[in-house]
Amino acid sequence: MQIALFQPDIAQNTGTILRLSACLGMAAHIIEPAGFPVSDRLFRRAGMDYLDHVSLTRHDSWSKFEEWRAAQSYRLLLFTTKAATDYRDFRYQTSDILLFGRESVGVTDAVVEAADARLVIPIRPGLRSLNVAMTAAMAAGEALRQLRDPQV
Repeated sequence: MQIALFQPDIAQNTGTILRLSACLGMAAHIIEPAGFPVSDRLFRRAGMDYLDHVSLTRHDSWSKFEEWRAAQSYRLLLFTTKAATDYRDFRYQTSDILLFGRESVGVTDAVVEAADARLVIPIRPGLRSLNVAMTAAMAAGEALRQLRDPQV
């Protein structure tokens, strides 16, 4: 199970998600361009010393990420407010990549079309969305809950 961020533009959210990835043992991917440099103070502060413990891959572009993903045969799950499938009703696999869009504009149509599934975390009517770091935590929690070893 892995997490991917499509062109993230808020350093603190990205740092927080990478900290989550480190703590849960999930590899992470940043699909460029990001809206901040890796040396960004807010990014480093949010990720703290956890950034040294996450397996992070940076992809130069969406097309490079897609080439890599196709070679690995990973399933891509896009979390979006424009989906109909409740993330709790979906059946996750260990080879899934949980994809989250850019905070300001989401993802491109090409990304939507490439996704193997589009999932939503339902929220109350009239409200726009959850913070992307909160969404990543909820999504990872549900996916890992489903895949946990029943012997543990």
